[in-house]
Amino acid sequence: MSKRSAPGDQGALMKRARSSEPENTQQVAISSSNNQREQALIRSVKRTSSLEAPIVSLAGAHGAEILSCRFDPTGQNIAACSADRGISLWRTYPPNTNYGLLQTVHKAPVLDLRWSLSSPLLYTVSADHTLAYTDLSSGERVRRLRAHREIINAIDTTLASGAGVELVATASDDGTVRVWEGGDEGSKESVAVFEVGCPATSVAWSADGAIIYAGALDNEIHAFDLRKKEKVGSLTGHTDTPSSLALSPNGEFLLSASFSSQTIIHDVRPFSAAPNRIHRVLSGAPAGFEHTLLRGGWSREDGGRRVALGGADRTVTIWDVDSGRILYKLPGHKGTVTSVDFHPREPIILTGSKDATMLLGEIEPSAS
Repeated sequence: MSKRSAPGDQGALMKRARSSEPENTQQVAISSSNNQREQALIRSVKRTSSLEAPIVSLAGAHGAEILSCRFDPTGQNIAACSADRGISLWRTYPPNTNYGLLQTVHKAPVLDLRWSLSSPLLYTVSADHTLAYTDLSSGERVRRLRAHREIINAIDTTLASGAGVELVATASDDGTVRVWEGGDEGSKESVAVFEVGCPATSVAWSADGAIIYAGALDNEIHAFDLRKKEKVGSLTGHTDTPSSLALSPNGEFLLSASFSSQTIIHDVRPFSAAPNRIHRVLSGAPAGFEHTLLRGGWSREDGGRRVALGGADRTVTIWDVDSGRILYKLPGHKGTVTSVDFHPREPIILTGSKDATMLLGEIEPSAS
């Protein structure tokens, strides 16, 4: 583990207290001149978060494209994985330290990651066909499973209802979705295996941990029941491969991006008014021609009123869920924006890109 030194940091995932100061304003100089008519125009910008600045760049850890980046459940820390086989760990709040760089967990590009919901573990999947569990208190890999026969594209976690057991789902080019027991003492054998029939590109759990949704090369999203261990339905509407799945905070809707540049919000409630279960069809985030797995997300501090997705136009598009209209087109990256995540408690969006950098940006809170 290559360390970025921080006072008193021994690789442990230390939690940093959020600022308790009230909302502040920041003065921004728009222009300046000696001419009295063109004196500096000063604008007060209302700050909406505890970030050091409205936009913060996180760079220098990776030498290749970032493929996934996510806040931890507290919002205090960030993890990112890259095509350079590295996994970087960052502080969300000042001084935004890059306090860890894991370079020996996988032997090929790391395609996706998830923070554990119940322990100081980070789950990662890779093109080397493995699922790894890394203990963030020590920086050591504690488990490495040969989980699939081919590239593993996506991962998601859940806490099984009632049992309190963490379960990990992985989706692979080998045409299967597999379920594993989380934690550092779980079985090396999969809990369940579901045959999709073609490469699976994305995966997401239902809110109760009973259903697994898997996007696949056949343009469908397959729904599997973990208890029955069988397929129980599918969501249609895409004309090309779904590239990512994300469940809304209330568990009622499923966001799916696709290679066709069409983004769909599916209604996954037990009873849906829409026969095809399509709640919204969103456009504005071009997928590009490279068939990159673009990972979208839901806002969490407002209960899921907004969704976001990066695009090949090097921007992040944020939509209002109720109206389907575009709220923001956020620039700043120099390459395709591959991954977005919303902070769990503040109006902050995290973006990762093929330019090997991440950006933290403030957005306006949702209107009440």
